[in-house]
Amino acid sequence: MAPHTDKTVFILGATGGIGGAVARVALGRGWKVRALVRDPQKAGHDWRGHDWRGACAPEWVRGDAMVQADVVGAAAGVAAIVHAVNPPGYRNWPKAVLPMIHNTIAAARAANGARIVLPGTLYNYDPRIVPRVDETTPQQPRGRKGRIRVELEQSLAAAAPDVPSLVVRAGDFFGSGARQTWFTQALAKPPLQRIVAPGRDGVGHAWAYLPDLAEAMVRLLELPPGALAAAERVQFAGFWDADGSGMAAAIRRATGRPDLPVKAFPWWLMRLLAPLGGFPREVLEVQSFWRHPMRLDNARLVRLLGEEPGTPLDQAVATTLQSMPR
Repeated sequence: MAPHTDKTVFILGATGGIGGAVARVALGRGWKVRALVRDPQKAGHDWRGHDWRGACAPEWVRGDAMVQADVVGAAAGVAAIVHAVNPPGYRNWPKAVLPMIHNTIAAARAANGARIVLPGTLYNYDPRIVPRVDETTPQQPRGRKGRIRVELEQSLAAAAPDVPSLVVRAGDFFGSGARQTWFTQALAKPPLQRIVAPGRDGVGHAWAYLPDLAEAMVRLLELPPGALAAAERVQFAGFWDADGSGMAAAIRRATGRPDLPVKAFPWWLMRLLAPLGGFPREVLEVQSFWRHPMRLDNARLVRLLGEEPGTPLDQAVATTLQSMPR
């Protein structure tokens, strides 16, 4: 097994939202970043085409997350692997998710037990019966996505302690580079003529600003040996929209348009079209997360770091909107 290279992190999904955010934060904190991509030339061009605040670029390595030899070879010597990858266009997601995590586990084992970092979701729980989530909350998902996510995390837990892991669970993403999200596809979909609200009045919802979430992940990796459990689980509280109106209000303030109309998401249409499959069927599976509040308890994260990284909401929303196409 190859020895760990000091402060080198290998990222699967570095061209995506959370993977890209972790890459930027890690580079800014002095880490070397290696990233697996299908097209290194395009990845490098896209990286240079954005404002990365002066951070140097990752080392782009050609490969496919579905090919175990590619992942194992590219991860040689790293201290950590960030598993933030999804199939292109989320196609064949149910059949691709578990093989990809097994490839990452094999790569971490070959790299002498590199710690795997996984961005966790709320899909592992049933929001009808779980209003608050911490690391001890039983995972009893309601939908297919949740069952797959539970199996994914169980695979990580089974690999410990030989392969340590860190799951950082968070709410819905927003921030530069977050593309296929409720924020970019509904609340603030460009051209921004109206806010489409998926939730109900009075129902709270958890949001995670990507730069803050990435900062927490990298700082957790920097903790001294023994600080993290072999299969560590923490929750990132992020921004708690207590009554479901806070994010819409922040968008109005950031745009200077207090009269920007707010419309309800057409769940009725999704139910009508769900039998045909595709997007309507998939989105209906997460409707309950907008109908029932589920808050993340970050006590364990705060004990480890002393605080949770947090950008003021108005600043975070304004920065996100500025990064989106007009």
